[in-house]
Amino acid sequence: MNLKNKSVLVTGGCGFIGSHLVEHLSKNDVERIIVVDNLFLGKIQNINSVLDGSQVVLKIQDASDYERMKMIFSGFSIDVVFNLAVVPLPASLVYPKITCEDNVNITLTLLELQREGFFKTFVQCSSSEAYGSAQSKKMDERHPMLPTTPYAASKAASDLFVQTYWNTFGGDMVIVRPYNNYGPRQNERSYAGVIPLTIKRILDGKKPIIYGDGLQTRDYIYVDDTAQSFIDVYNHKNTRGKSINIATGKESSILDMIKVISKELNYSGEFIFEKERKGDLRRHCADISLAQKLIGFSPKTSFNVGIKKTVDWYKSLFSDEGKSI
Repeated sequence: MNLKNKSVLVTGGCGFIGSHLVEHLSKNDVERIIVVDNLFLGKIQNINSVLDGSQVVLKIQDASDYERMKMIFSGFSIDVVFNLAVVPLPASLVYPKITCEDNVNITLTLLELQREGFFKTFVQCSSSEAYGSAQSKKMDERHPMLPTTPYAASKAASDLFVQTYWNTFGGDMVIVRPYNNYGPRQNERSYAGVIPLTIKRILDGKKPIIYGDGLQTRDYIYVDDTAQSFIDVYNHKNTRGKSINIATGKESSILDMIKVISKELNYSGEFIFEKERKGDLRRHCADISLAQKLIGFSPKTSFNVGIKKTVDWYKSLFSDEGKSI
């Protein structure tokens, strides 16, 4: 299978991973890319590089609204949906009900539209957060779902709905479960992740903040590797009906990650250690053998190279912001 001449819809396409996926799709000879985003965290400038032609159509819309989404689907002949729209983890600590309702309703809206025949293939973006903290050295797709935050619970619930629609109604669908993504365009403002926050604090002359002892581990994967994996998952029919980890299979502590960023920014000062955050996971390291078997997956970007690219991008972003003030 391939995406040539297909019409593709990407929810959350102005966001972090979504915008990178849109860029990758634009290089795969697709006929049309419909981007649906409510711009809660996404930014139109994230896809500026592909908005200058007729290939990409932007619809500013909440993907959880069934009737309005149905109108969009009625206006286009759509083959494939990549669902990356999400209310993120940090927001769930402030607005748990909204986060859970929106994330689940986005998934249910798309599942219903697929069931009603508006498109053929559904690729769901899940999250490693659905697993909770690692109960084994490496976490494969059979790891129990033990979510520790409302966000994680909403992703676990969404995955279960995808699985039950597959079991009950059939259909062409697959769940992609990325681990901790990093890279250019990760949200740096409200509900920002630790990597852009750390870079910004150091560039602002402030000390980096570490919550807890910093020995919590994550499996960091560069965003371009994840974006390409979505396309590879679609292209391989043997993935259907499965959940597939996308990660590096290597764990790094948050403390070590901040040290790498600090070195890249020539920062040699102290770190601030604050109280551990509620729901924070202790360990994460993926077993990626299923992705290797099904799609020949192998991450291309090393952590040090990825961090350098990320730091360089944010240095340019924050420098440009400073000039415009």
